[in-house]
Amino acid sequence: MSSSNSNSNLFAIAMVAILGLLGLSGYLFFANQDLQETTEKLAQDINTKGKIYDELNDTYNEAVAELDEMKGNNEELNALIEKQKDELKAKKNQISSLLRTKNDYKKVKAEMSEMRSQLDQYVAEVNTLKAENEALLAQNTDLGKQKQSLEQDLTAKSAQNEQLETARAKLVSEKEDLSTRNSMLDKKVNIASVVKVADVTATGWKLRKNGKAAKKKYAKNVDRLELCFNTSENLVTNPGEEVFHIRILTPLGETLAIEEMGSGTIKDATTKEEMRFTKAETVDYQNESGNICMNWEPTTGFDKGLYSVEIYNKGYIAGRGEFRLK
Repeated sequence: MSSSNSNSNLFAIAMVAILGLLGLSGYLFFANQDLQETTEKLAQDINTKGKIYDELNDTYNEAVAELDEMKGNNEELNALIEKQKDELKAKKNQISSLLRTKNDYKKVKAEMSEMRSQLDQYVAEVNTLKAENEALLAQNTDLGKQKQSLEQDLTAKSAQNEQLETARAKLVSEKEDLSTRNSMLDKKVNIASVVKVADVTATGWKLRKNGKAAKKKYAKNVDRLELCFNTSENLVTNPGEEVFHIRILTPLGETLAIEEMGSGTIKDATTKEEMRFTKAETVDYQNESGNICMNWEPTTGFDKGLYSVEIYNKGYIAGRGEFRLK
């Protein structure tokens, strides 16, 4: 091979090598440019995400701090705030997950804006609840004052009622004492006004067919009893009609009584017991002594023996007597 051919070959190889190097250099230059752009873009993305993370954390921390400041002594209010904080934390975690997996910053910004709106809503809810609690507290305070006032009024009225009850009890006691005294006085007056009787006698009579009557001492012959007694003078008694109830007691102690002939019952003013009487006699009494007679003519005969006579005025015994039929 000649020297000129050898040089030509070397030149060709050199040119190829130079062209290859130039091409590689160009490639490396453009590749480096792409890498540099990619690196700058990545750095910018990281910087943007960092700012968004910081903004997210600041927003969340400020929201938590604002909610914590609204806490108080109300357990219901504090429980609501804790629930809201948990919901905000869940929202923050959701946004953080979105930042890690996607580069949709517009979506992230929208979610952060929603979180701020959520905070505003929570603050409004807390303020509403606080206002309601304050209104209830004011109402309870007012009710407490009203209760205290009512209790004071009740205490005062209770004291007045006790005084009135004491006065009433005293009046009742005085009334009962007065009633007892009046009753005793009335009883004494009634007893004092009783018209006493004396000289109680009884005469047996036999009615004959000619209409005339004859005195008889034997029970089998007696058709009629004539009872007589003398009233005494009593100035305490008001003048006017006085009723005398006569009881004729048989030898067996039974009261002769026939309702068709005026018999009935009266109450013994001393014993308060009901008792039968034989006959009642009404007389015009003028506070003077006088003689009173009455007849008892039963449809049945008389038994022999000792009879008792009791005469009552105003329910009290006024006099007694006895007689015997043979």
